[in-house]
Amino acid sequence: MTRYNRDRDGHPIALGAHDHFVTRRPWAAAPALSHRNFRLLWIGLLVSFTGSNMQAAAVLWHVSLLVAPAQKGLALGAVGLVRVVPIVVFSMIGGVVADAWPRRRLMLTTQIAATVVATVLAGVTGRGLMTLPFLYALTAMGSTVSSFDLPARQALVPSLVPREHLANALSLNTAMMQAASIAGPAIGGILIATVGLTWVYLLNAISFGFVIAALVLMRGIHDEVTSTEREAVSWAAAREGLRFVFTSPIIRSTMLLDFFATFFSSAVALLPIFAQDILFVGPKGYGWLYAAPAAGAVMMSAGMIVLADRIHRRGPVLLWSVAIYGLATVGFGLSRSFWVTFACLALTGVADTISMVIRSVIRQLETPDRLRGRMTGVNMIFFMGGPQLGELEAGALAQWMGAPFSVITGGVGCLIATGWVAGITPELRHYRKEMPTLRGNEVTSV
Repeated sequence: MTRYNRDRDGHPIALGAHDHFVTRRPWAAAPALSHRNFRLLWIGLLVSFTGSNMQAAAVLWHVSLLVAPAQKGLALGAVGLVRVVPIVVFSMIGGVVADAWPRRRLMLTTQIAATVVATVLAGVTGRGLMTLPFLYALTAMGSTVSSFDLPARQALVPSLVPREHLANALSLNTAMMQAASIAGPAIGGILIATVGLTWVYLLNAISFGFVIAALVLMRGIHDEVTSTEREAVSWAAAREGLRFVFTSPIIRSTMLLDFFATFFSSAVALLPIFAQDILFVGPKGYGWLYAAPAAGAVMMSAGMIVLADRIHRRGPVLLWSVAIYGLATVGFGLSRSFWVTFACLALTGVADTISMVIRSVIRQLETPDRLRGRMTGVNMIFFMGGPQLGELEAGALAQWMGAPFSVITGGVGCLIATGWVAGITPELRHYRKEMPTLRGNEVTSV
């Protein structure tokens, strides 16, 4: 039997068995990975994010070892504070810089800086000289680097894939980050229990080299705006980014939703207390609990790679996903079983992944390229400031009323915040999948 393919005009072309075989697309389910530059960055970030998640879990565990048992809640919550202050101070500047400088070059600089911070962390810990203030200071330095790295990275991605593959690329990035969030804490917990904290920090320093190599190996990308669009690093450029975000109801509402939901439901900082004093599962159990949200997220991410373009009622799905996130947080706070706790945390990962992908697609498609860095800089204050300030709030409330009470009330607060944002933003409640089109360098919708 003769088989046919079609040419561009729709005319049938006869295929032999060999021709039929070679025309099958190896990247059919993940077309963004067919683009070499994106594939290099994706693989490099998978390794680097695994190391960063190892270090994030290790820092919390390290803090819990440096303070008296009665001070754990407040000390762990303070980690969120030292992470969020640099974000608030520098993320808008980082966004402006990402729109003014070549984004790949900026990422190379930030990855080298992150390597230095992790190396110092490993060296000081290995010598037994670490103190709580110095650990906070190094954590703050890492956050400062992220304030410049993230806007550059997110603004670079649309330069690596065509627009029709952007939603797939963002879904793949989410899946990659969630896979790293599973592997990182789980590996970190095992390393803490076997070879110690120093090796966790050192391996994270090594992991940044994979991103550096990916950036060096990229070819033929255009990672900066044209000379007519380029903005100087100035307050006027920052104000333009702020004006764009806050005059766009859809982008503004997704950022508010992200901030308030994560502020109230930031329970990860309290996991050492649950692992040590409530569930009694030790460092290995802590590593698995820390990875549980990502365990659910990575399964959902695999589905979102296929489903992201097929979700038409994006606004309602976004709101419901955040509501489920809050309900799962309440369940986590009520649980006294390791496996029930793991399941509730995994469900938060499922819900958060749906929300994250939809938010990312909306923002990237509705933001002009010349403003993407600044939009991401503003967004950092919301999506990173929310959970980090939430960790401080959760820690303070846990110190006063206990960790379970802090988590339960946080989940309830998430539900209330979701209802409030839905109520004040009808544009989000009725938001549907649109067909973006490029007009010059501006994105419009038809």
